[in-house]
Amino acid sequence: MEELERHRAELTGYCYRMLGSGFEAEDAVQETLVKAWRGLDRYDPDRAPLRSWLFQIATNVCVDMLRGAQRRARAMDLGPAGSPGPDLGPPLPGHAWVMPIPDRRVLPSDPAELAVERETVRLAFVAALQHLPPRQRAVLILRDVLRWSAAEVAELLEGSVASVNSALQRARATLSEVPAGGGEVDRRLLERYVDAFERYDVSGLVALLHEDATMSMPPFAWWLRGREEIRKAMLAADAPCGGSRLVPAGTANGCPAFGQYLGGEPFALLVVEVSGDRVSATTTYLDTRLFPLFGLPMSFAGPPRIGE
Repeated sequence: MEELERHRAELTGYCYRMLGSGFEAEDAVQETLVKAWRGLDRYDPDRAPLRSWLFQIATNVCVDMLRGAQRRARAMDLGPAGSPGPDLGPPLPGHAWVMPIPDRRVLPSDPAELAVERETVRLAFVAALQHLPPRQRAVLILRDVLRWSAAEVAELLEGSVASVNSALQRARATLSEVPAGGGEVDRRLLERYVDAFERYDVSGLVALLHEDATMSMPPFAWWLRGREEIRKAMLAADAPCGGSRLVPAGTANGCPAFGQYLGGEPFALLVVEVSGDRVSATTTYLDTRLFPLFGLPMSFAGPPRIGE
């Protein structure tokens, strides 16, 4: 079983890109490893390397899970930007959303590989993958992310090299408009953002945003675009998040993440996307099930802020 476990992180990254949910990815990997363990006596190393065999099992598990499933999305994929105001609309079920995942569970530790693969777990990229049929999705991930050869993918999917190349071409065309990430994050920018957030300093917070920044809050489809619209929404909201504390949660989908606590209780997971010297997007996941996934405590007292 130890030899199988060595492939867990890579399998989790693959299943996450296929399924768009960290919870489902972990379920898929667990099922993959259990099936592999039970079938080890039938595994023939002369026919395929262990890694290829595991990915074949994982692909079949993911395809089965995707049958009849609703496509996961981000708020901006579901409709136009909203307007500042109290009406957020009805919440959508959890399976409607592309959910975040900690980088440490899916990305390699090698810095050279990390820089490349980080782009392929960004929320926009994973959301775009959900537009592809499962087979095209698998082909693109295996070829363009994991760098398998067309022959290797054809063998895994039990198809021809020509069909793999055709599927890859169609998948690349669908994903051609996905924007690239913003590169390295300025830690001082994050420190200023956290400070302004915790003090509910609207002016200071908005000053750190790009002019066309976006803000969304799953499970609500409501979202905003533009620094001024976000400023209006925050001022009109009468500081419902005043007194919040942000606890670093590492990185999620290549971006800084924070656990947001209100009154010491978990409230939301905040993912902050940065481009250059400004914040380009914030996604506030109002789903406290994410806290254990990111190693966050289910309560946080913390030291008082100066002046409290």
